[in-house]
Amino acid sequence: MARILGIDYGMKRCGIAATDPMQIIVTGLNTIEESKLLEFISVYLQTEEVEKLVIGRPQHADGTDTYLMKYINKFCEVMKQRYPNIPIELYDERKTSIQAAKIIFDSGIPKSKRQNKELIDKVSAVLILQKYLGHI
Repeated sequence: MARILGIDYGMKRCGIAATDPMQIIVTGLNTIEESKLLEFISVYLQTEEVEKLVIGRPQHADGTDTYLMKYINKFCEVMKQRYPNIPIELYDERKTSIQAAKIIFDSGIPKSKRQNKELIDKVSAVLILQKYLGHI
């Protein structure tokens, strides 16, 4: 088996998470600038086998897509052109940022580090991928 890569896509930053090769454990990898996301994935794919890409799908409470989906769709098109053998799935990411903030708060991390948006993005990517694994 190969890893599944999860992304919490944002206009400024993207949280990245990945499963282990057996697709049991999810680990937060990094939070990177959106402008460096394609480069990060390219480098990652040189050393790791990835079976699938799961990207958080931002939706409103009523289930309609947010404005961010047009950027995510563009990113997905670029990924499909560069890596046609890696399927992409969009998965509901509603409330993951709230859940990530709560997990970070409950962990006892000092307040100065809890407010680090990069950490929230990385934990959100982990949550998206964990929820996805529980779904399949």
